[in-house]
Order: sequence, then structure tokens, then C-alpha cells
Amino acid sequence: MKLLRYGEPGLEKPGLLDAAGSIRDLSGIVPDIAGDTLSPDGLARLAAIDPATLPRAEGSPRLGPAVMPTRNFVCVGLNYADHAAETGSPIPKEPILFLKSLSAVCGPDDDTIIPPGATRMDWEVELGIVIGSLARRVPKERAFEHVAGYTLINDVSEREWQSHRGGVWDKGKGFETFGPIGPWLVTRDEVADPQALRMFADVDGKRYQDGSTRTMIFDVATLVEYVSFCFTLHPGDVIATGTPPGVGLGQKPDPVFLREGQVVKLGIEGLGEQTHRMVGAR
Repeated sequence: MKLLRYGEPGLEKPGLLDAAGSIRDLSGIVPDIAGDTLSPDGLARLAAIDPATLPRAEGSPRLGPAVMPTRNFVCVGLNYADHAAETGSPIPKEPILFLKSLSAVCGPDDDTIIPPGATRMDWEVELGIVIGSLARRVPKERAFEHVAGYTLINDVSEREWQSHRGGVWDKGKGFETFGPIGPWLVTRDEVADPQALRMFADVDGKRYQDGSTRTMIFDVATLVEYVSFCFTLHPGDVIATGTPPGVGLGQKPDPVFLREGQVVKLGIEGLGEQTHRMVGAR
């Protein structure tokens, strides 16, 4: 299934995408794409529904974040060896974790707001793991029991605030609109191998990132095990698993950073695409 949330910001309804690409309203069935809806039993109940029996959403509504992280939006840094190399960083011996502010979460096609004075805006296409049931110190061999599915994430970054303003990475990662999630949550049964997904990111039509989850240093099961040891994960929580090479910071001979008016398009095989226009803060 492809589960989603649609409507105006803060007023999104739960829905699913049918085989014809139409949005079907789930608001009469579940309160949101969150909580018990994401449990194995909850997903099984949704899978048993004939989408044709659900109301069709009118027009072309805005898509909101596919899930709203309950408590944690965990990100993994430098999880692709070739991305670590392009940033001049050593390959991590353990996952590097940081948290993205929940106020950064937005829809998959919402504008990206450039913070006042920001000059080093960057993009990062990432596979997102969506947690479906409480995960606390989960062993690797049981990791997938706690995964509801996968989604697309752009780990928008402001590199000046990330690396040159003191403290941890979180500051450069958590501004408003820096955490678009979606367009959909694709349930685990529809992703045969999360370690074999093509992924890309374009800026104004020029391809910068062209990679695959095959080159992740720490795979999905390892990350669920490691993150759930550090943080108790709740249904709807998201783990962004890192980005392949091709970010703006890594361009040679000079870095390339985003400017107002530019358009970033990114996607992952089977998980959909996002499009964001860069806009100045108002």
C-alpha cells in the first residue's frame, strides 16, 4: 500500500493511493497515518479494504507529510562511503546520529524556506524508515518486525549552521521546512529489498545525485537495532538513513549551494518524488 496524508497544513486527512493513482479518503476508517494504524494488525486491516469502496479525494489536493513523527525524527550522517569521501570525512565505525526538529517536517512538494542570511543551502535525498511498533533495544534479526514501511526524505541542510556555528549538526538541519517527508509511506511488503533502490536529486533539471541504497555503510536492519538502543522509537517515528554522493557541498572544484527561485527534484525508486522551490523567509 501507499499511504499518505492530504489537505492543508495542519488539517491533513489520512488516505491511500489506489492502483490508478487516485487518492482515496481513509478518514472514515482511521484517524491518521500514525499510532496503531501503522502496527502489523493496523496495516493488515487497511490492506483488506477494497480501495474502490473509499471516497475519492476531489481535485488535486496538497500532499502533507506522509507521516508526522510521533516523537523522533532521527537522521544518520555519513552513511555512504562515497559521500563521506566527498565531504573529506572518515568512514564512520558506528552510525552517526542526530535529531531533526519535528517543526522542520513538511509536505513533499512544499516550498523550502531559506533562513535569513543563509548562504550554504544544500540537498540530501534519503531513504526513510517508518517505525510501526514500539522499538526498544531491538536485535537486528527482529528489526523488520518494527518497520511499517519506507518513505522519501530530503534532509535539507544549511552547511554554515551545521558545521561552522559551533555545537552539533542539529542547528543546520532543523529549520522550518527542512524535513519534507513523502509523498507516501510505502508499506514494507511492497519493497522487496530496501538495499537495492535507485535514488536521485536534480537542481533546476541538472542531476547531482545518482546513487543507490546498495552503498549504505549501515543497512536498514543495523540502523533499527542501533537507533533503538539509543532512543525508544514509537509508531510513526522516522529514521533518515543518509545520502549518496552528489550533495552541493561535495561539488568540485567549488561547492554549489541553493539560491532563491531554484527548484530541487528528488526521488527514490518505488517511493515517489518530491519537488521543492527555494523561497526566501517572509
